[in-house]
Amino acid sequence: MDELKTIRDFVRWGASRFNEAGLFFGHGSDNALDEALGLVLHALHLNHSLPVSYLDSRLTAAERREVAALLQRRVDERVPAAYLTGGAWFAGLYFKVDENVLVPRSPIAELLERGFEPWIEADRVGRVLDLCTGSGCIAIAAAHYLPEAEVDAVDISEPALAVAEENIQRHGLEGRVNLYHADIYEGLPDGAGYDVIVSNPPYVSHEEHQALPTEYHREPALGLAADDEGLALVIRILRGAVERLDPNGILIVEVGNSAEALALRYPEVPFLWLDFERGGDGVFLLTGEQLREMRF
Repeated sequence: MDELKTIRDFVRWGASRFNEAGLFFGHGSDNALDEALGLVLHALHLNHSLPVSYLDSRLTAAERREVAALLQRRVDERVPAAYLTGGAWFAGLYFKVDENVLVPRSPIAELLERGFEPWIEADRVGRVLDLCTGSGCIAIAAAHYLPEAEVDAVDISEPALAVAEENIQRHGLEGRVNLYHADIYEGLPDGAGYDVIVSNPPYVSHEEHQALPTEYHREPALGLAADDEGLALVIRILRGAVERLDPNGILIVEVGNSAEALALRYPEVPFLWLDFERGGDGVFLLTGEQLREMRF
């Protein structure tokens, strides 16, 4: 360890240790170097705006110990880096995260950044419903990019809602993002008229969940796994959306690898599977009119 002197040294050393340990990267970065850089900068109370030349800055003995300890925790505990740093970026915004919520990573971020255009005109979105909100990242990003909209956010997990409340306060959105302790629609106040219903619900089948890398098992299973081939909550969302969604509104739901099972279950439903510039798939869109013609 005495041979490691600079930020660059520790990033290289951390990446080597990560690859040697066979860590999995899927919670904000997709490779060992980026993950190591993020953790080293966090331990040094720096951010990614650091000029490249500063990577050759020498660390003090105390800094070397702190950096090495954080990198070693990533190896020993196999937890996503976001849980070690206590936060994650999503849709250009920073969110607190802990083991009570999933690490934000949905491709829906791209839709939020565009105010859901071209699928609906942003200036006519007055009400948004985010189901299975977790950390609140989707609901908060919706309120951020649609400053005239009111957003309701739902989750069955009280610990997750506590994290979401902290994030609402962090972004100064009290009064515009409303949290509800509810089971999908059950527990949500009566009333239709949402222009957008959006959700990244649990959609991983129990069989698939068991086969996931260790890092995913550090996240709450309640936020990942679902019965009925991963479709149990997705089907409930579809069945209840017609009563909540404006006829001219849109429903957007991420189903990941369960997309094929969903399409086979409902071959007559015209799911529009969305494409994303930054990668990701398994997100469908249906309009309010289409939902009124379907039976689930």
